[in-house]
Amino acid sequence: MSQEFPASDVPQVSHVSPNMPPDMIQTHEQFINWALKEYERPLISYAQGFVHDWERARDVVQDTFIRLCQQDMAKVRDGVKTWLYTVCRNRALDILRKDSRLVEMEEKHLAVIPTPEASPDDKINHDETIAELLKCLNRLSPNQREVILLKFQQGLSYEEITRVTGLSSGNVGFLIHHGLKKLREIMPNPFQPAKESY
Repeated sequence: MSQEFPASDVPQVSHVSPNMPPDMIQTHEQFINWALKEYERPLISYAQGFVHDWERARDVVQDTFIRLCQQDMAKVRDGVKTWLYTVCRNRALDILRKDSRLVEMEEKHLAVIPTPEASPDDKINHDETIAELLKCLNRLSPNQREVILLKFQQGLSYEEITRVTGLSSGNVGFLIHHGLKKLREIMPNPFQPAKESY
């Protein structure tokens, strides 16, 4: 997707390592390129949960990065992850409001990428497990589903989830706790942790 940005919006710098911490990056161009490598794919997956369409999710993320290009690097560098997720979320919600409809998350809209080492059997089992888990996730409230996906799929901390969603940290903790409790109740037995026998 990074090739789709106009050259004036996202300069391409080839010598930036994706593992390079943002505080080691010297130029605005390096910072944008690093952010693209680090967050583009997770953000597309996150946006898909809102807009239910891969192309529209890419558009949301492209718009998010164009907005990042317009920011002062010094002001967003330390909190770039939260900033990106917040802008991405707001942009996706704007699109949904424009469409006058809110949609439920579906299995096909979450990018689940198997590891290259997985065997075909492992991949099938993994995909079936994820499909079943996503069906169960769709039975949670939208807020529970969103915070659980932000925490476990996107790897955000409670503080980052609070900043992205605007919910209080107590509310985030409550939603995750009760969402996971409900998931344990509704998930089929093969996916539940084995009970210890005494």
